[in-house]
Amino acid sequence: MKQLQEDLWQSTIHSMDTLNTYAYFLRRPEGNVLFYNTGNDGDLEKIAELGGMQFQLLSHRDESGPSLKRIKDRFGSKLCCSALEAPVIGKDVLIDVTFQEEDHHLGDIDIIHTPGHTAGSICFFYKSPYGKSYLFTGDTIFQSDGKWATLAFPKAGGSDASLADSLLRLRNLKPDIVMSSAFVGDVSFVEVTGDEWVQTIDDNVSRLRKES
Repeated sequence: MKQLQEDLWQSTIHSMDTLNTYAYFLRRPEGNVLFYNTGNDGDLEKIAELGGMQFQLLSHRDESGPSLKRIKDRFGSKLCCSALEAPVIGKDVLIDVTFQEEDHHLGDIDIIHTPGHTAGSICFFYKSPYGKSYLFTGDTIFQSDGKWATLAFPKAGGSDASLADSLLRLRNLKPDIVMSSAFVGDVSFVEVTGDEWVQTIDDNVSRLRKES
């Protein structure tokens, strides 16, 4: 795992053709968290060295897989996801916490319901005590060859219209670091300024509304 910040690590890359994914590990006083998913043995060893984890947070169904059970069995962590994604993710492993539409916090982590990529996609926002804020976007908005992109999966309940509305929920968050789950190319996460982030959201909302 690669350390990005005082309390934040990035997993080993997992690649499937042109699509890549990372997971992110966060150390926090209220309990360590793994965002997304990794089945890499080296990653799990490092997480154990860093104190294990209390929660694993999935942004949507595409992060499911056999490694979820391995992680739960090893660390005794609670697996969390949107209630709308649970029927799919639950085929792989028992889910401990399902977030309903009215759920907006897991301790000091903000839960942002952002349907559009899939029906129950969610994002997570955390203000680190070390000064920076982290936004975990899943696949709601992601890097594609160095540019921000979006993609709706209608067969999974997504749509361009709902994705545009969801992006607006992220517009005023003022993140310092934005980390998607999947990405294409060499850029996986981006440090942004407030103006850059607002422009990114506005550009993608405009495109989605033209296409919907």
